Amino acid sequence: MTEPLRILVTGAGGFVGGELVRTLLGRRRLADGGAAIGTIVAIDQRIDAFAGEPQVRAVQGNIGDAGVRAEALRDGIDVAFHLAAVPGGAAEADYPLSREVNVQATLDLFEALRGLPRPPVTVFASTIAVYGVPLPADQVDDLTPLQPALSYGAQKLMMEAAISDFTRKGWLDGRAVRLPGIVARPRQPSGLLSAYLSDVFSALGAGESFTLPVAPDSASWFMSLRNVVDNLLHAAALPAAVLPRWRAWNLPALHLRMDELVDALAEVLGPSVHGRVSYAPNEPLEAQFGRYPPLHTAIADRLGFRHDGDATTLVRNVLAALQHP
Repeated sequence: MTEPLRILVTGAGGFVGGELVRTLLGRRRLADGGAAIGTIVAIDQRIDAFAGEPQVRAVQGNIGDAGVRAEALRDGIDVAFHLAAVPGGAAEADYPLSREVNVQATLDLFEALRGLPRPPVTVFASTIAVYGVPLPADQVDDLTPLQPALSYGAQKLMMEAAISDFTRKGWLDGRAVRLPGIVARPRQPSGLLSAYLSDVFSALGAGESFTLPVAPDSASWFMSLRNVVDNLLHAAALPAAVLPRWRAWNLPALHLRMDELVDALAEVLGPSVHGRVSYAPNEPLEAQFGRYPPLHTAIADRLGFRHDGDATTLVRNVLAALQHP
C-alpha cells in the first residue's frame, strides 16, 4: 500500500499558499487514483490560520533559516510547493531582501530537498515577469525570449534555470509554472504594482466606485485564485515522462481588455457598474501591465492545464472567493 504523501507548502500564510492548503485539506488525494494526502507541512512567517488542523504541521519562520528548513523536512517530503517570495514592486524597492528570499533562500531550499532519500516533486511558482517589457505586439508563446525588466522577474528566471538543472541531475523532479495576474488579492499592501487588477473586483463587488489607472483598451492576462490552485495541483500530479526538458512553462490565462472585464463585472453585478468605473491612465504602469498581447500556451495546453474559460466565469470565480475567503 502506498504511504500517504507528505506535502510541503512554503508561503502557506499568503494569498495563493493559504488557498492551496485549504484545498489540500478538502481533498483525499492529490489526483484521481493517486496517493492519499497525508501531512501538510505549512511554512510562513505567520501561519496561525491553520491552528487546530490535525493534518497541518505548521512551521513558523523564514524559509531562509536553516533551522526552519530542517524542522520542515525532518520527516521527509514527497511533494513541495514553493510559493514564498518577495513580489514585484517590493523586490524592486528592496533588492537585498528580494535577493535573500527569491534567490538564496530558494536555492537553499532546493539544496535541502535534494538531500532527501528520494527526489521530491517540486512545484515552483515562477512569474510572467520573466518576459519583461515591452512584450511582442503579436503574441507571447513558449518560445518568446525571456528578458526580465524587474529584479523580481530576473530572480525567478534564475530559479527556473536552477530547478531545471537540479532536475537534469536527478536531484529534484521540478516543475516551474509562470503565474499571470492572480485575482483578486485582498485590498491591503502587497508590494504588487499590479494591485489594481485585483482591487477593481473588490471595490465594485462592494458597491464602490473605482478609478482604473489604465486605459479602457489596455489588456492583461487574468486567472482566478481557484483556477491557479487547480493548476498548481495539476502540475504536481503530472508524470515526469510527459514533461519538457526545460522544466518551466506558461500557464493558460484569459487575455482581456479592461473594458471587457468591466462588461463582465456588469453582467454579474448589474449595469450600475459602468457608472462607477472611471479611467485615469498612468503611462508607466500601463506600459508594465496593460499592453499584453494574446498568450499562446502550447506546452501547458498539451499537458492539460486550463484557464477560467471566459470573462464572466472568471468574475464569478473571483467574487465567490471574495465572499467566502
